[in-house]
Amino acid sequence: MSNAVVEMTAVELSKAIHAGKVSCREVMASYLDHIDKTNPRVNAIVTRVDGEALLEEAGKKDAELASGRDNGWMHGFPQAVKDLVPTKGIRTTKGSLLLKDWIPDADGAIVTAMKRDGAIIIGKTNTPEFGYGSQSYNEVFGATGNPYDENRTSGGSSGGAACAVALRMQAVADGSDFMGSLRNPAGWCNIVSLRPSIGAVPSGGTELFTNSMSTNGPMGRTVADVALLFATMAGYDAKFPLSREADPRVKALTPANVREALKKDQKGVRVGWIGDWGGALPTEPGVMETCRAAVERMKDFGAVVEDIEPFYNMNEFWETIWLPIRHYCASSLKPWYDKCRQNLMKPESRWEYEGSLTMSAQEVYRAFEKRTEFYHSMLRVYDDYDYIVSPTACCFPFDKSVHWPEAIDGTPMRTYHNWMEIVTPWTMGGNAVCTVPAGFGGANRLSIGLQLVAAPHREFEALQFASAYEAVTGFVDKFPPEF
Repeated sequence: MSNAVVEMTAVELSKAIHAGKVSCREVMASYLDHIDKTNPRVNAIVTRVDGEALLEEAGKKDAELASGRDNGWMHGFPQAVKDLVPTKGIRTTKGSLLLKDWIPDADGAIVTAMKRDGAIIIGKTNTPEFGYGSQSYNEVFGATGNPYDENRTSGGSSGGAACAVALRMQAVADGSDFMGSLRNPAGWCNIVSLRPSIGAVPSGGTELFTNSMSTNGPMGRTVADVALLFATMAGYDAKFPLSREADPRVKALTPANVREALKKDQKGVRVGWIGDWGGALPTEPGVMETCRAAVERMKDFGAVVEDIEPFYNMNEFWETIWLPIRHYCASSLKPWYDKCRQNLMKPESRWEYEGSLTMSAQEVYRAFEKRTEFYHSMLRVYDDYDYIVSPTACCFPFDKSVHWPEAIDGTPMRTYHNWMEIVTPWTMGGNAVCTVPAGFGGANRLSIGLQLVAAPHREFEALQFASAYEAVTGFVDKFPPEF
């Protein structure tokens, strides 16, 4: 990259703006120029606000700083928002033809939080329709390419966000995660992300009083950057009844103290490698080898790494927990499916909603009973281990013209999302999961990541552990995209 401004980490950019080393207008101009040159190859940012209007807004941010009004650590940051999240006055399509012209009259909660801390919303990042599928393609904008091979997918559903961060089109990004939508793209784009425990970040477009499996979270090129954006997002919001007060340690983070705050001696920390769940999950050749080699690097900072036996039958998990609850959550698609408009929905969304029509209340309740059984089995693992580790996906990035892999290493996939089964236990466990790069492998030397799985509500500890791992591996700095 030749643009010094976009090469800055979020921590560095915030310090530079607040020290007057670079103006908000200069930052905006640098990013817009870089996006113009880079984005057409990958299609990560799919809706853009007018450039002159953005430069004018950046000028106002400069005037505010000059008069002593500091909005926060993101003051003047150009920020594209995942296209699932409403943005006031900016088109929000959710990747669907049904919403291709929708312009919301209010911001989503995390957009409000980022604006409060000084961000300037410049547009939207690509996502599959309604977030269904870990491949960021839709009928409105098309597919998003991978920062290391534009002909391959960047994952999903936060694929546009991950690609934009990897290619320096924004310093940090928001994403959301039900079935690995923060984790899979981060792993495939060689960046960092955090899927917080349910309730840590006010999440959901409808503020529905139910236990959603999806949550918003941050993405960035460093653990410190991710931690700062998490601090912006986290906290209680009365409109989201399952949200909770933020960890005071998280809320105390600033660009000046974040790196030091995340330092912690990890000597003796016990890590359980569960890999492919004892061979229960088919994986593409190279995934396990690349990830296991990365896990070995944890010994460099004193962690104790052991292989652990699966604590739950994954076939039973998929059939009795995952699929019923996933279909149940897809009931939210009813307004779009009704009125004979289902023909405008892509097959993944229709399949999920139609699955919900076949289920009784008793079946849903039984699925949550089984989920509780799984949860307690998972908690017992933390009696002996501080973290559980597994890959972010069962395969490397595939051709972006392919909607999903039909088979992995010769094993047919049962559904459009069966190949992402490796992320599902931690969704249902409500765990805090930090995704970090594991390196490059497979026949085409492509990126894969690790899920660092902490117990529920231990986001800060997961970030500290990830920071120690980052210090001994440095994969993001060592392997920048060659764009």
